[in-house]
Amino acid sequence: MAGGKAAATGAAPRKREAGDPGVRLRLLASATELFNRKGYAGTTVREIVAAAGVTKPVLYYYFRNKEGIFLDLMREAWTQFDALVAVSDKEGGSALARLKTLADRMLVFFVANIKVARLVYSIYYGPPQGAPAFDMEVYHARFQDAVQRMVEDGIRRGELRKGNAEDLTWAVIGAINVAMELHLCHPERALGRDGLGRVLDVIFDGIAAEDRDGRRTGKRGRGDLRKGDAR
Repeated sequence: MAGGKAAATGAAPRKREAGDPGVRLRLLASATELFNRKGYAGTTVREIVAAAGVTKPVLYYYFRNKEGIFLDLMREAWTQFDALVAVSDKEGGSALARLKTLADRMLVFFVANIKVARLVYSIYYGPPQGAPAFDMEVYHARFQDAVQRMVEDGIRRGELRKGNAEDLTWAVIGAINVAMELHLCHPERALGRDGLGRVLDVIFDGIAAEDRDGRRTGKRGRGDLRKGDAR
């Protein structure tokens, strides 16, 4: 039948709407807001397009259906996250300075995408909502691998004391997770970027290598964090 889904649900999207990137962004923002407030299962296509100020055929043009808009949200977050880790992998400097820079970027990224993060947490930790399958474990594995590579590099260089690299990795990731989840659940008590840096300094004091006189030789890289807060 000519027209397909658009004919069954209303007029086809106008060319201006179909070619306007702002329309797509409005749909993503509206869906994210509704998924946060009502849950994935509780949100309808009708509500998403009403909030975005468009018609159903416009959503179908960009995403095909509600599942498509959810998957695009996840893919775009993954693309940004992957680029962030890739940049950190290529940087020079001491292992501790690189770890602190990566932690700072992760917190900034998390706070900037707090609504998507909240959706991810609700899908991952909450009851099933019928959302389409998306491998969220790949985020965790990618980040853990990046941190562990930096830790292992620090051990090889003699910046970090010899020990189980995976244990040291979890110590660093634990601090980052606490900083992110405070922003998510208790924003009034959030550490912010400077607070995360201070917590990491405490950890780095414990895992830095010592010289023959018992002095810490690891470089913290205090200057790598910009002043300010992720709030």
